[in-house]
Amino acid sequence: MFTNTKDTPIPFEIVNQVIGEMKLASVGKASIREIKRLVDNIEKASGISFVRMEMGVPGLKPAQVGVEAEVEALQRGVAAIYPEIDGLPHLKLEIARFVKLFLDTDVSPESCIPTVGSMQGSFAIFMTLSRLNKERDTTLFIDPGFPVHKMQHKVLGLKFESFDVYNYRGEKLREKLESYFKQGNIHSVLYSNPNNPSWICFTDDELKTIGELANKYNVIVLEDLAYFGMDFRKDYSKPGVPPFQPTVAKYTDNYILMISSSKAFSYAGQRIGMMVISDKLFSSKYEDLLLFYNSDVFGRAMVFGTIYCLSSGTAHSAQYALAAILKSCNEGEFNFVRDVREYGEKAHIMKDLFTKNGFNIVYDKDIDQPIADGFYFTIAYPGFGGEALLEELIYYGISAIALSITGSEHSEGLRACVSLVPRTQFPEMEIRLKRFHLDHPIAK
Repeated sequence: MFTNTKDTPIPFEIVNQVIGEMKLASVGKASIREIKRLVDNIEKASGISFVRMEMGVPGLKPAQVGVEAEVEALQRGVAAIYPEIDGLPHLKLEIARFVKLFLDTDVSPESCIPTVGSMQGSFAIFMTLSRLNKERDTTLFIDPGFPVHKMQHKVLGLKFESFDVYNYRGEKLREKLESYFKQGNIHSVLYSNPNNPSWICFTDDELKTIGELANKYNVIVLEDLAYFGMDFRKDYSKPGVPPFQPTVAKYTDNYILMISSSKAFSYAGQRIGMMVISDKLFSSKYEDLLLFYNSDVFGRAMVFGTIYCLSSGTAHSAQYALAAILKSCNEGEFNFVRDVREYGEKAHIMKDLFTKNGFNIVYDKDIDQPIADGFYFTIAYPGFGGEALLEELIYYGISAIALSITGSEHSEGLRACVSLVPRTQFPEMEIRLKRFHLDHPIAK
């Protein structure tokens, strides 16, 4: 554990006691929620606040237009009424408009489905796709990625394969993907863009490669747009005006988009997201679906089979909130990108604090240019593996998660989230990082 000192910013004995009480076999291998609970307990026991970088939680106020619409809907009594399983008609319309105006992609309102956050959306997708074709039983993850997607597969008893994309950017991506697709067992491929945790962003050429191979091998592309519009190197904030949020939907009809309201609109607490299925896929028929559902039409099986069984739809009042937010975005009244730029600005400062104190950025390049400043960044410290580094930093009042649980090959690194670190905490953060650097001198 510690080799240099027990005189740490968070009392050594308190940290050890709490770890023991939680019976964590390894802090470094703990899940995101376990790390959160550990830090909660240490803060309570010590009375000292952490620099909290473990959770991808919005750090901004929720979109006010959504709050007002939801309150008004609740006051009208919608809480007493079951919503339509596939979503309010005017919400579905606004989702389709949003996709057209911000991704330059045409989709019908019927193919736009609100879900209980993108988490329920992905769960429903994995469950349904695993039943399309008895010959195809595996999801391919382009890693690093959101650890819970793999957890969902394990809970459902589903198969998956994965690879770390960092060394397969550009033209190298085609050969790597094709090596999996040609095996014939892959029904879908999933990635996030911008990427959680590395913050790499696929180029249009890379998305075209993914789309072309999806067409060639009839693989469905699952595009996780949890951080919609948050590659701040370009301005994706103007409805109907280029540049548009990059998407594989420009290059294939075999796609499902997962669009979150949690980060872009800071509406995480109401658990509402969007599942956007291409019109072609929505109406496609798969005979094997009849083994589990009353319809062989993909869209009907998804809505009236899987989603119906999971939750009978999405919270009624939250749908009114999301509809109002999207309408405001679509009409150019609410610039959601301007609000979330705060994350990129904080990331720039925080990365500088880490690198000045001996740390390095793990995923530092986006092919041939520096990685963007955004919601996440990745760090490592010479002489430490990621899991050991995380456990060590806990004693310094700094939390993160190990890259090893994200499917990354960079086992030396951690993912840091900027959202819950207020600017007022930067001076204390710098003090703790300087102390860590002092206590762990780097060998020349």
